Amino acid sequence: MTSLQLGPSPARREALARRVRWLVAATIVYNVIEAVVALTAGAMASSTALIGFGLDSIIEVSSAAAVAWQFSAKDDALRQSREQTALRIIAFSFFALALYVSVDAIRSLLGNGEADSSLPGVVIAALSLAIMPFLSYAQRKAGRELGSASAVADSKQTLLCTYLSAILLVGLLANATLDWSWADPVAALFIAAIAVKEGREAWKGDGCCAAPPAAALMKPPAQEGGDGCGCSPGCSCCEPAQNSL
Repeated sequence: MTSLQLGPSPARREALARRVRWLVAATIVYNVIEAVVALTAGAMASSTALIGFGLDSIIEVSSAAAVAWQFSAKDDALRQSREQTALRIIAFSFFALALYVSVDAIRSLLGNGEADSSLPGVVIAALSLAIMPFLSYAQRKAGRELGSASAVADSKQTLLCTYLSAILLVGLLANATLDWSWADPVAALFIAAIAVKEGREAWKGDGCCAAPPAAALMKPPAQEGGDGCGCSPGCSCCEPAQNSL
């Protein structure tokens, strides 16, 4: 007789929760270091872009701290009850980031602040570009299997930090070598638009494949216009459903 497995076992859920806690802790520690380096280097180089990047790191810490607070609860039911509050905090973090990046980009385009050449800035941006994608992927994977929309939303915040790292790196190098001061603020406006989109999804609790596995199993394994985990076409966080019957 075919048995129905409704998502991870309690032991597996606890292991995943523990993994999320470690990943969030690593994200917080790295972002604190990143913020100190970026803000210091930005002040020394009078670089608005670097200062903005440092402030983004602080916002990332607030987002990760919200998830850390949620997963600090040992009881799974309590963790789930904290989900909505954590999502609200993450959403506000996205909106605050979008607002700051937009204002900063417009100021730069108007000639009120250009990203100056800074070796420490280049180094921290390059390190973030190398480290953040792995932290984001690991947390997103664990969050999706656990069914935590907040963990997935925070992983998107970390991924957004990766995009900002790339923009900062390109902006600093372009200013230093080609004198393209407009490149950074223009790209930053696109990142602000992405931040607004991700903030709206976090506010609504849209975690793409972060819906609890049990709920996903109630749907047919394949539907036109979607897949086994209930994702819409083109969803970047989707992978083939791992639920088994």
